Amino acid sequence: MGLTALMLLQHSRAAARFDADGQLVLLDDQDRRLWNRALIAEGQALIDKAVRHRRPGAYQVQAAIASLHAQVARPGDTDWAQIDLLYQTLERLQPSPVVSLNRAVAVSKLRGPAVALEMIEPLADRLGGYFHFHGVKGAFLKDLGRAAEARSAFDRAIALANTPAEAAHIRQHLDRLSEGDAGKVPPGMSAPAGAVRPSGT
Repeated sequence: MGLTALMLLQHSRAAARFDADGQLVLLDDQDRRLWNRALIAEGQALIDKAVRHRRPGAYQVQAAIASLHAQVARPGDTDWAQIDLLYQTLERLQPSPVVSLNRAVAVSKLRGPAVALEMIEPLADRLGGYFHFHGVKGAFLKDLGRAAEARSAFDRAIALANTPAEAAHIRQHLDRLSEGDAGKVPPGMSAPAGAVRPSGT
């Protein structure tokens, strides 16, 4: 039931994951009107039923995380504290560096990119060949204003991209970094109103 719930909840967002040009759309940027509410309701009902059996498992926890994303109308309403707790549970049930990487994203929302970056540094040896590790690291570095290091991480992510859509998504981040560099002003001067600033992930 946990696995079925997870599949339903993940598939409910399928129509919003890519734009008209085939580019990846991050969760926070997706048009939630395109999400399939019938699949979300079915998935949430299955989670509730599975929990009543009192046999917690990794799929149930993953489905619960997906459900927390699915039940809010705006990204800003996401219960990141609960998602962090669920990832901690998943780390105990199914420990892996990928789970810890995902948890770091939740932590970045709660405690900032510096804390999250510190969390993922020990994962570098095990995830050095993993596209998402370098993409997440680049995003944290970008948010911290460490543009040169972010650019290096994004370059590595592009080299490891599994699909053209993944590579194109990372190039968008690189373009925003370049725009941010162009918008910088000499020390001691104020940036003009409306100066370009890289957006969050």
